[in-house]
Amino acid sequence: MALYSAAAAVLEGLERGGGLRDLVYNSGFPHIRQLYALVSETLRYSPVLEELLAGAALLQAEKKLPPQLAKVLVYDLLFGKGLKCGGRWKALARRHRARLEAELARLKVRQKVSSNEELLAPAQAASPGASQVPRYVRVNTLKTCVEDVIDFFKRQGYSYLGKAASVEDLRALSGKKFLLDLHLPELLVFPPQTDFHDNLLYTSGHIILQDKASCLPAFLLSPAAGSHVIDACAAPGNKTSHLAAILKNKGQIFAFDVDTKRLATMNTMLMRAGVTSFQLAQQDFLTVDPRDPKYSKVTCILLDPSCSGSGMVNRLPREEAAPSAQRLQALAGFQRKALSHALSFPALQRLVYSTCSLHQEENEDVVHAVLQEQGSAFRLVNAFPAWPCRGLATFPSAGCCLRASPADTLTQGFFMAVLERGGDTAAPRVLPAAEEEPEPQPAPRKRKKQRVK
Repeated sequence: MALYSAAAAVLEGLERGGGLRDLVYNSGFPHIRQLYALVSETLRYSPVLEELLAGAALLQAEKKLPPQLAKVLVYDLLFGKGLKCGGRWKALARRHRARLEAELARLKVRQKVSSNEELLAPAQAASPGASQVPRYVRVNTLKTCVEDVIDFFKRQGYSYLGKAASVEDLRALSGKKFLLDLHLPELLVFPPQTDFHDNLLYTSGHIILQDKASCLPAFLLSPAAGSHVIDACAAPGNKTSHLAAILKNKGQIFAFDVDTKRLATMNTMLMRAGVTSFQLAQQDFLTVDPRDPKYSKVTCILLDPSCSGSGMVNRLPREEAAPSAQRLQALAGFQRKALSHALSFPALQRLVYSTCSLHQEENEDVVHAVLQEQGSAFRLVNAFPAWPCRGLATFPSAGCCLRASPADTLTQGFFMAVLERGGDTAAPRVLPAAEEEPEPQPAPRKRKKQRVK
């Protein structure tokens, strides 16, 4: 019941003018992505749900059922994965299932449509794009390895198809089939909407449910084991746990966020993932002193600052309108300050700047402005040449930047830039092409890491 109650509380908060991400992160619910997805989809179907509730007279028949909770329950009953929890409210919703299904059938007849998606207005049906984005599963190498996870899923009835050769292979996934990603060596790919929140591998921290684009920043930063690294705007912690896996828990990660509840959720997530080499601080990154001896060995920084979030495929029409020019200007101003501040750490050698925004103002324009301020101190790296989508050609080296989108890369919308300190001592390190990564072959062998059975 906790999931449905939390989702209903977020919907009530939105009616009072709250922001979706803040409400979700501050909810205290442990599975942030699961909650965010349920609220997003409930909101997307909101006009349809209101018609169904009115036509079936559910709220009149069940006067103690809160309206927002009713929406969440009916969404999951008719359009989602089916009610998996909910106690007495679950039983209540199921008592009215026949009436609700009949009302849904009548609504389709009235609107002359045959599918649920066709009930949505064009903007609602097209905006999320989530239906085409696969489920990405990052193997947490702090606890297990790719071969063991593949074996585990095969024992659960999934069919492993090997390493993908193209994005089209990912697009064609269906049923209980999965692939190894063609770009990232520890990323498995399943059909869209595959739900692993109750899977043992997820609840034990052996896998992380993380979009492919969100995995790229840590992969591009690629700190050597033993490095000191800053994750400047760290919550909810997926990128931090990825950094720790790349570091093999050797070295130190300094992670910052200003929100207490987000940090508490992040700490729980990192502990479940087996991360040990980290220090969390409730602090605005802009107030961190680069000259503090604590950070004298920081050579790598991952900077993923607050942004418009316009690249998130499950953005909601009513909750997140396109940001105004004034809003974009304010965000870009903050992002420039954060990037300039990050580059002032004296031992810094490599930085990844990323956003989940599609707007040039928050991406290429920020990177270009800060590089101009820095002169020859830092330069863009043409990292990951195998990646197909590059930065907008707004300045000469913008093609070194990376972009991602649902249409082109089957991911959330993202932007990334890799900066390295200039001079002879900091030659750019180009990451290996994806095809150079060997495909794992599941085979039994003795390992030190914990094996999930």
